[in-house]
Amino acid sequence: MSNRDGTATVADAETMLAGLFGIRGSSASPAEPSGSVGSAAGAPDNFDAHGFAIAVREKLRPAQRTREHTVALTDEAIEKIKEMILSGVLRPGDKLPKEADLAERLGLSRNSLREAVRALSLIRVLDVRQGDGTYVTSLEPGLLLEALTFVVDFHRDDTVLQFLEMRRILEPAAAALAAQRMTEEDIAKLASVVEEIGPDASMEELVANDLEFHRLIAAGTGNAVLCSIIDGMSGPTTRARIWRGLTQDRAVERTREQHLAILDAITARRPEVAQSWALIHVAGVEEWLRRAL
Repeated sequence: MSNRDGTATVADAETMLAGLFGIRGSSASPAEPSGSVGSAAGAPDNFDAHGFAIAVREKLRPAQRTREHTVALTDEAIEKIKEMILSGVLRPGDKLPKEADLAERLGLSRNSLREAVRALSLIRVLDVRQGDGTYVTSLEPGLLLEALTFVVDFHRDDTVLQFLEMRRILEPAAAALAAQRMTEEDIAKLASVVEEIGPDASMEELVANDLEFHRLIAAGTGNAVLCSIIDGMSGPTTRARIWRGLTQDRAVERTREQHLAILDAITARRPEVAQSWALIHVAGVEEWLRRAL
């Protein structure tokens, strides 16, 4: 029932709630007319707002418990598949058993197993091939650490300094290793990257060149884990590098000079010198940003 002005009564609200949740207010009968909800005098006495809130919460609680139970089962399924891989039962490149067989073997529901496979495929542990089956990936560091790059992309601007601190720790060490391990062919590639940048290069070209320069040095270490981490850390600092280039005098010239110094040290197989110049290079961006903020 509604009031003459068309507004809903408490009885109307209770009838609707009874249909939606199977609950009602404290004592009103659907047939009893009442004042309109939200009237100047306030809600009618027969509408128990506190009781209504408790009833809604109790109605929603089973759904929440169901979601938590589903998540727990999925986590259990993930752990069991992980254990199969770590124990060597499943190796890189192996095909997983059929869904029904694997679910029975692990004591899982097929839904839980399906959710676990979906989650593990997102972080590149499993590869779901439509019409063929599900396989364990190569589990190479570069593949598994792709998830790091994805997560890092969500960084906030106020964390850029923290990423630069990470670069200051990792990249000098990478330069030192590259001076010991980089092949002559890779050093030649590094030299060509340095030579690509002239005094008239745009800021976008300079930053792209800088990213490639550091990527080649990281790859030259022969350490796939270190290379993947450095590559993942470089994205969040790109904007800071552009900002520095646009606001600081001689940014292009200074960057090229430091790249040449690092290249010369790597070419001469002088790890300590390469490490020192890489530290100066990265610390310069960090120090500039600290002053600019």
